Amino acid sequence: MPRQLGELEDAVMTRIWQWNRPVTVREVLEDLQQERSIAYTTVMTVMDNLHQKGWVRREVEGRAYRYTAVSTRAAYSAALMNEAWSKSDNPAAALVAFFGMMSPEQRQALRDAIRVVQRDPAEEAPEPQREGPAQGTADGSPEGDAEGADGGDGTGR
Repeated sequence: MPRQLGELEDAVMTRIWQWNRPVTVREVLEDLQQERSIAYTTVMTVMDNLHQKGWVRREVEGRAYRYTAVSTRAAYSAALMNEAWSKSDNPAAALVAFFGMMSPEQRQALRDAIRVVQRDPAEEAPEPQREGPAQGTADGSPEGDAEGADGGDGTGR
């Protein structure tokens, strides 16, 4: 189960998740420097730590690494919520308290998410296509209509 990211780890991962592409230490550094004074070696160490912890994978490109997120921000958030919920001695009460903290927009997002996970896969499967009119036997053959225009003997005479 993932442990919560530290402040700087979260700042780095936020950029990697937002950019959704392989990134270098230099790119992350330059973006972070717009908010704070930070050294290249600090960012490099944090990104190496994130690699060691399994949050990012890296590939060599020239003399630098390019880092890519292993999972999404949504998966990280879900894992943290699941971990916190599983530690509760009263999960139902924890959910009630959590829902009580939610904004109307968050509650609507929750309702939408519940609808997504409750969908019956059979409801989404396309119905089989029938050829010709829907008559005859269950398999669509005309044998069930033998009393029709062919005189009932199936010969067509």
